[in-house]
Amino acid sequence: MELLIFYPLALVSVILAFLVVFNKNAIGSAVCLIGMMLGLAGVFVLMQAHFLAILQVIVYAGAIMVLFMFVIMLLNLKDDDKGWKMRERNVWLTSGTGVLMIGVLYKFMDTTAEAEFNSPATVPDNFGTAELVGTSLFTDFVLPFEVASILLLAAMVGAVVLAKSKVD
Repeated sequence: MELLIFYPLALVSVILAFLVVFNKNAIGSAVCLIGMMLGLAGVFVLMQAHFLAILQVIVYAGAIMVLFMFVIMLLNLKDDDKGWKMRERNVWLTSGTGVLMIGVLYKFMDTTAEAEFNSPATVPDNFGTAELVGTSLFTDFVLPFEVASILLLAAMVGAVVLAKSKVD
């Protein structure tokens, strides 16, 4: 029964991910990214990771995408299509890189498949709870958490500086 839900959800998520890359409109790409993140949250629900699904919807599809939409609207990218013309010239390079990545992924999956099936993982009962995630985030991963917040702050300042220079 789960496979009947998983396969269409995964197919829609993959299609939306391709539309994020190949959409010529920045707003359309952002909307497709929101849909893909919601599909990923659905996959988390199927894996019984409800806390991660809620975080996916609230943090990524909600807050981060609102920030992306704000930056896109702030930059006013209507007449900025020079990058798309440049991108059309690099289709072969992009395709070759994609094939190379699929080959690397296949080799990685082939080498790890044997170890994965020989010893099934045991998951503790409190795995994925809000308490455990919060405790590990603010004890074990406090430095990456702070670095990510500084990167987001730098991106916001950069967007404001870029938007201000276009207005002048």
